Amino acid sequence: MRFATQHFGNTMLAMLRESSSKAEDLTSKMSTGRRVQRASDDPIASVRLLLLESDTSMLTRYQTNIDTLSVRLQKNETHLDGMLDTVMSAHESLLAAADGSRSAADLNALAGPLLTRLDNLKQAANAKDGDGDYLFSGTQTDTAPIAYDPAALAGSRYSYAGNGELQQVVIGHGVMQTANVTVEHLVDAMNKLDMAVAAMKDLEVDPSDPAVRGILTAALDSLKTNGINALSAKLSDLGGTQNTLSLMKENHSAQVVANEQASDLVGGLDFAEAMVQLNNYMTATKGSYAIYARMNELSLFDVI
Repeated sequence: MRFATQHFGNTMLAMLRESSSKAEDLTSKMSTGRRVQRASDDPIASVRLLLLESDTSMLTRYQTNIDTLSVRLQKNETHLDGMLDTVMSAHESLLAAADGSRSAADLNALAGPLLTRLDNLKQAANAKDGDGDYLFSGTQTDTAPIAYDPAALAGSRYSYAGNGELQQVVIGHGVMQTANVTVEHLVDAMNKLDMAVAAMKDLEVDPSDPAVRGILTAALDSLKTNGINALSAKLSDLGGTQNTLSLMKENHSAQVVANEQASDLVGGLDFAEAMVQLNNYMTATKGSYAIYARMNELSLFDVI
């Protein structure tokens, strides 16, 4: 009788511990709202949840890349827009100098502002980002893209010291986006404008001289083609790129939401069902305690 009572007591204690453990586990799941907290809860669901988590993490990285790239392209756009304004202003002044009605003194007077615009264009093309890297030198970000040799002859003082290689950023599954812009096309316009300024600075310049007019015309053509048109095209491309980035980010955000919803379906907890289970565990545990307590009160005399 003593052995049977002890065995019964051990069995009851084991059952109580198991019920309490299940109740605690269920309470923990209810506090997090997650049905699957470990692989043993549901191996298949755990694998699916890991895949969803990995995909969401990757999408988040893409969104971060897009935000960083968007800021950089905005900086590029600001500098390119400034260059375009400078080139258009220089083109307008050069048109005035080449209209055939100007005197030598007029050309001398126009040369100074044109030289200032040329210097401004060089500074804008050699702009740096917050980390001190040059924006428009391709992948040679430690090298100023527009080099200037004051000892060279007018028309050959400016050269492109960067490269034409592209910096690529991953913004989606298998999707790359160019992060940089190059300005090598400005070199020809700058050299031809430099030649025009040199001719216009000459106190003896003859505005009607075919050679002088040829220099001014060449500068006008290059400013139009390699300056205004080229810069406008790059600005248009940047606008299109920003639209693409916005669309990609919206798609990623939608996919993240979809992943969260799928995660809730796979690993989320049904609170109504959980409450029923918890009540059952609590009722069973309470009943087991009552039975165990009553059995401990029994003695051999109770059954005689």
